[in-house]
Amino acid sequence: MNWKLYSFVIRSKKRKDILLSLEKVRTPTEIGNKVKTSVSHVSRTLSDFQDKGIVECVTPEQKVGRVYRLTKNGKEILDYLKKERGKA
Repeated sequence: MNWKLYSFVIRSKKRKDILLSLEKVRTPTEIGNKVKTSVSHVSRTLSDFQDKGIVECVTPEQKVGRVYRLTKNGKEILDYLKKERGKA
C-alpha cells in the first residue's frame, strides 16, 4: 500500500467518493452523476489521480467520453477503503 497516495485520497471527501465510484470503469460524466458533483471537478480529480498513478485512461484518443479505470495502486486504496468502511 502506498500510504502517501492513500493520504492524498482521503484528505478530500470528493476524491474519496470519486475513487470509490471507480469500482468499475466509468466516464467522468458517469462518475459526476454517481457522486453528485460537476464533471469539471471530476475531470480535475481524475487528472490528479492520473498524475499520481491512481487511475489510467483506457481511451486516451477520445475527445469526449473517455473511460477511466483504477491502476494497481488505485485498487489497493479502494480495497483498503472498503475494508475500513466495513469495520465502521
